[in-house]
Amino acid sequence: MSLIICPGIHHPRLTETFIKELLDQLQERGSAACQSETLLVFPTQDYPAYCAPEIFQFLQAHLGSGATLRQPEASLIFISFSAGVVGAIGAAWAWQQIGGRVNAFIALDGWGVPLYGDFPIYRLSHDYFTHWSSALLGGGDESFYASPPVEHLDLWRSPQTVQGWWFRKTGFGFEPPIPTNAALFLATLIERHGVLLPPVCEE
Repeated sequence: MSLIICPGIHHPRLTETFIKELLDQLQERGSAACQSETLLVFPTQDYPAYCAPEIFQFLQAHLGSGATLRQPEASLIFISFSAGVVGAIGAAWAWQQIGGRVNAFIALDGWGVPLYGDFPIYRLSHDYFTHWSSALLGGGDESFYASPPVEHLDLWRSPQTVQGWWFRKTGFGFEPPIPTNAALFLATLIERHGVLLPPVCEE
């Protein structure tokens, strides 16, 4: 399994901090993480964050295509932020069209981006307005929003410090929300859909 990080338009250092906090959360949970699977970071300092074809080509360059799509590392979890959500969802659709597998798609502050697909989709938002308005374009299987609200970039920079509410769908709507933080929400989803074991990071 490969974890694909698709940042937004911001300094790469924010992404470095995001990845560190996410790995710290997985380690704190005693996850079987950090041994052999692939972590790839789309280099938004070289290509537009919102460009799906560039992300798709990046995946093919690192993970191959054709027969290699049957390999375990060709199963992907996308984590995308802001403008990166635009490119990532297009790349996820394209990956499936050539026979690849998308285990999960996670969007942080993908405001205004329609999110649909035949794979699990999750949204995280920096405030309640972004949460409910994004849900109009596909709320995802589960979602999280910060409460109290935080700045847009803080959701990406420091997910461990972002407190909020976790919403889960049921057959009749949503379960009562659960208090948690953004990093724990993310770590739970990664463990559910495939553990994160990253010796490779391309940015």
